[in-house]
Amino acid sequence: MTPPAAQEPWSSGNVVRILSDGAEALPAMLEAIDSAKKQVSLEMYWFASDRTGTSFADALGRKAESGVEVNLLYDGVGSFESDEAMFDELRGRGVRVVEFHPVSPWRTRFKWSWVTWNRRNHRKLLVVDGKTGITGGLNLCDQSAPVEAGGQGWRDAMVEIAGPVAHQLGHLFERTWRRAGGAPLRDPPVPAPAPEGTKGRVRGARIVWSGWSGRRRTIRANYLWRISTARKSIHLTNPYFVPDRTVVRELRRAARRGVDVRILVPAASDVPLVRYASRAGYARLLKDGVHVHEYAAAVLHAKTAVIDGDWSTVGSYNLDYRSWKLNLELNAVIADADLGARMEERFAADLTRAPEVDLRAFRMRPLSERLVERVAHAMRRWL
Repeated sequence: MTPPAAQEPWSSGNVVRILSDGAEALPAMLEAIDSAKKQVSLEMYWFASDRTGTSFADALGRKAESGVEVNLLYDGVGSFESDEAMFDELRGRGVRVVEFHPVSPWRTRFKWSWVTWNRRNHRKLLVVDGKTGITGGLNLCDQSAPVEAGGQGWRDAMVEIAGPVAHQLGHLFERTWRRAGGAPLRDPPVPAPAPEGTKGRVRGARIVWSGWSGRRRTIRANYLWRISTARKSIHLTNPYFVPDRTVVRELRRAARRGVDVRILVPAASDVPLVRYASRAGYARLLKDGVHVHEYAAAVLHAKTAVIDGDWSTVGSYNLDYRSWKLNLELNAVIADADLGARMEERFAADLTRAPEVDLRAFRMRPLSERLVERVAHAMRRWL
């Protein structure tokens, strides 16, 4: 299999920090917003109007009132239950707010179409002054916040990147923002080097994204290429794991050639039908030596991978039909052994809370479960 065509070039000189769960990611995002001197750009699928969401709304509002340009792009379906008064208040405080594909008829730019309902902006992205970018799988909601802070403590992951990739992230935000109807940015992002003398500098990094026509298969193509060329290990974490036949085939082939293939999925999902659809495909993987682990400590929402200990990715992309065909998605990709080792450490720690699915026991599950799994799998394109 040939490497996929590049959207964004590999770049050196980036400093990358892994942010595990809301306990690390939420404070880092608030700190980045607070440090802004010129511009804050936030792109978010689910921006809730709960305690976590309102804390970010207040941080954005304060920055806008201080003269910083603040741009907020949120998804109409992902944030459907959020109080519209929160976004109206932000507009009143000077934040430039755009709703991606509104589904409420009274909202600006509403269009009644298949695209409006099905093409969602599933990205999670924060860019500050064009120098620091944070992206991954975490939404701004109480589900992401730590239990000790009154949240639900979902297991998630983000990465903070300083350097040329932050410019790539800023440019991608600007492109999507303008296409969604946003006004021109006052300070378009410009390339900026990472701070000198900082730890976490990686060998190579880039972003891969999907969304508009002709760009929907890029992240999937990157996954397929690395899976097909893996020689030692493939360690995937994915909460909505309903892969297509090609991905399943490459995972099975990798296991048969001796690669340690381990897939971490939720024991209990926030979307139960997706879990049933996922389990419908376990047997084919297990019989070829793919190890499936079900994470039981909390709701698993991270979308990460580390392959051969050197290639890592963190982002919003799920291995399912919706991410492949419909959504706007975004992943950061890092080629670096030291960061890969840290990713492996976190994956190994998660496995201690994730019992492995036994093929023999799985085949003995009740007929009723099998029927639900088949029905859910048949509905996979609409989940």
